[in-house]
Amino acid sequence: MSKYTASEMMIAVAARHLAGARTAFVGVGIPNIACNLAIRTGNPALALIYESGVYGAQPARLPLSIGDPTLVTGAVSVMPMADLFMYYLQGGLVDVAMLGAAQIDRFGNLNSTIIGADYNHPKTRLPGSGGACEISINARRILNITRLGARTFVEKVDFLTSPGFLAGRAERDRMGMPGEGPEAVITDKAVLDFDPHSGEMRLAALYPGVSVEEVQAGVGWPLLVAPALGEVEPPTAEELRIMRDELDPAGLYRG
Repeated sequence: MSKYTASEMMIAVAARHLAGARTAFVGVGIPNIACNLAIRTGNPALALIYESGVYGAQPARLPLSIGDPTLVTGAVSVMPMADLFMYYLQGGLVDVAMLGAAQIDRFGNLNSTIIGADYNHPKTRLPGSGGACEISINARRILNITRLGARTFVEKVDFLTSPGFLAGRAERDRMGMPGEGPEAVITDKAVLDFDPHSGEMRLAALYPGVSVEEVQAGVGWPLLVAPALGEVEPPTAEELRIMRDELDPAGLYRG
């Protein structure tokens, strides 16, 4: 099992970032597989929370959407969505949330609303926030999972759907947002984090065989590099076995 796909690498890395977390706000696809991998490889007490109103989900199969009935299998609680957001998210009970977006900028702000400068006449109209804005404000820490690419990693988002550090850590702090903001961006080539002082995104660790130049080619601004640039270990044989045999045997998301 020495060979692995870029998606399998992203799943394994995301799962490792969940070590020690008690609760994770998660969607379908790669984030869902990453959470279930974390449960099977070192964090069995991790409780999965889904936007549709499910807490402590133990899905019997790979869910197709956040409204998939399988999410209630073995769940601790099922409630109206408004109650979930009010009592769990806004109550400060979500340790980690995983978000994606069409655009992410140098301060971790996310855009899932429009592409183009004119809101009324955009080049592309996207699904919008859903609960992502509230999640990015209230969850204790945010993990973003997305593939590198200059169309996604832009210097400034066309529309600010979900706040990261806004124009810097000081601005987020000044706004009084309870969550700590984005912690890491897990891509198909590297892990990015955020400067502890400015809040600007920076290259934290490379995947095996990837160069700094390759990462920079997928980012639309001069990327900072962490002082101690690390290298991420590839997926282990056990991580790959669980992904392939138990979590996504059809290869819908890990291919």
